[in-house]
Amino acid sequence: MKIIRYLILERLYEWSKLPYRFLFKSEAPWGISAKQLLTYPENSLGYHLGCFLLRNHFTPEPQLENHDIYHVLTNTGISVPEEIAMQFYLLGNGKRSLYLFIVIAIGSILFMDEIPHFREAFSKGRSAHMFYNLNFLKLLEQPLAQLQHTFKITLQ
Repeated sequence: MKIIRYLILERLYEWSKLPYRFLFKSEAPWGISAKQLLTYPENSLGYHLGCFLLRNHFTPEPQLENHDIYHVLTNTGISVPEEIAMQFYLLGNGKRSLYLFIVIAIGSILFMDEIPHFREAFSKGRSAHMFYNLNFLKLLEQPLAQLQHTFKITLQ
């Protein structure tokens, strides 16, 4: 049964990326590859983003780059429950979007056994200073640890 829950959410995510970008994203893509990110200083957000992308065999998704930044800042993994927990973290941090609410609603139903983890993520997001809405492209050279400290981002 657990594998079915994972497959349902993974398929929904894949189907939703293009319409989400088309309907809700107006920012220009960053146009930076994972290898280019590795040219940033080793302690920087950009470098850690590049490592995250390469470690997980990802390429930057145009207009969705912030999503991977959230993973790096909060040290959140990429499993389905971790993805849902990250959305709870962002909700606690003040982010509001239709996509976030859909993920939280479906994720909460399919992963009721993870509710305590989701509550904890929400609480951590609430405790952090608002960071979800920053222009991360301009912060790629900043030290990751300093950003986490400044915004009181506690890790997952």
